[in-house]
Amino acid sequence: MIWKRDYGLLARQMVAWLVMGLIYVVLFSVIGWWLAGTGMFGSSYLYLIIGMAAVMALIQYFLSDKLVLMSTRAKVVSEDEEPKLYAMVKKLADEAGLPMPRVAIMPSPVPNAFATGRSPKHAVVAVTQAIRGILTDEELEAVLAHELAHVKNRDMLTMTIGSFLVSVAAMIINNAFIMALLSSNRDSENGGGIIVFIVAMVVVVIVYIVGTLVTMAISRYREFAADRGSAYITRDPDALIRALKKISGRMDTVPPDKKREVSANNAFYIIPAISGESVMELISTHPTLEKRIANLEKVKQEMQGY
Repeated sequence: MIWKRDYGLLARQMVAWLVMGLIYVVLFSVIGWWLAGTGMFGSSYLYLIIGMAAVMALIQYFLSDKLVLMSTRAKVVSEDEEPKLYAMVKKLADEAGLPMPRVAIMPSPVPNAFATGRSPKHAVVAVTQAIRGILTDEELEAVLAHELAHVKNRDMLTMTIGSFLVSVAAMIINNAFIMALLSSNRDSENGGGIIVFIVAMVVVVIVYIVGTLVTMAISRYREFAADRGSAYITRDPDALIRALKKISGRMDTVPPDKKREVSANNAFYIIPAISGESVMELISTHPTLEKRIANLEKVKQEMQGY
């Protein structure tokens, strides 16, 4: 296998980790500042909040694969249950120099695939029932290789932690009304509860926007990198091009309610369940199909020596 380390992805992930670390500090500093401003709780409560955040981060780190499998209702299968699929993954994992990941099947009419896990040793590669019915063996192998490229690039943990921070900010924003009531109730006593709340919410909204943009930018680039990785592993970029076209085309025929059911994990899928021209590319989780095909055509030319 020809494998080229993607330093562009590595650099972006390092920047993303630095930004997310800063976001983490800012976010929980603002929470502590707001709590102190309300006068509702002592410093011990602030420590409790920080402790809870640390516990949540550890849960995200160690249980990320289980959380994704649970949210998608994907079931891990054994070699005896799915010998053909298992053999495909084993062959590709050996080719990519990776330990054998767990294999899972997601019960969904949406044709898709994803990989999750904090490291290659804890990786899971999953496909939906629908995708197996529309792709040839070569095309399915290309899709599986794409997911294994995510594993080899170790980009899944970055997405998991990034989505966690954005989720915390979103949770605060969604509960802004309750927080405003707490601030206004203490306003007459400390003279600034509601002002502190307004400033805190502005910062939290900025954190949410920045966190979302960073996560989406990494998500788009990592798809390009995984597409290239699939081509290197299978030596057949045309198979992935055909697969992407088939999946994208079939996605348009899936009932909207079925796509909404799985859209919460869009960032992990090879093709987003819900996309389109109405969604700005800046906040999309994936590059457009046309750009992905153009990227694979370039890889094809590189592999042919042009």
